Amino acid sequence: MKPTILHINSSARHNDSVTRENSLLLTQNLAKKYPQLHIKERDLSIGLPFIDEQWVAANFTPIENRTDSHRDKLSFSDNLVSELEQAEHIIIAVPIYNFSVPAVLKAWIDLVARASLTFKFTTQGSVGLLKNKKAYLVIASGGTQVGSEIDFATNYLKHVLGFIGITDVVVIDSSTINAETDDTKRKQIAAFL
Repeated sequence: MKPTILHINSSARHNDSVTRENSLLLTQNLAKKYPQLHIKERDLSIGLPFIDEQWVAANFTPIENRTDSHRDKLSFSDNLVSELEQAEHIIIAVPIYNFSVPAVLKAWIDLVARASLTFKFTTQGSVGLLKNKKAYLVIASGGTQVGSEIDFATNYLKHVLGFIGITDVVVIDSSTINAETDDTKRKQIAAFL
């Protein structure tokens, strides 16, 4: 499996989305810096399944006891986890909706936070299993200041990523990326690398 730059979009907007635009520029900059890495795109706006009783039952069934039905129920989640395992760099475009993350991003988190795959329990507490990865959170909000006491997205995402082992996290406040030209914007984004 070839290492990747995983680019995740969670904005419902496709046109005029600040997080889509700036995360794309960041992805392009990373691709220039690391030309050996393949780019994997994941657009969450198309919708994701929510975990349900059958998913939970399948997930907590020991691997050796799983039925075909269990494996089918977990297959999409397994693919999402595999994308994270292959990624060296993870770029998550995050609009703040109602002070927190979009519902589709929370659904993605529920599908990738998997005991024995992305974290494990020990006598000292949980340990993240996705090591040696760097994440970039490209965040934008129309009214919630990134990093303020009413921003419930940024610290939550940093905590969740750390929980699964990704502790090198860069937060990019897209409201600070104000440029009249794409070239200037690209340089501002590149400064975060």
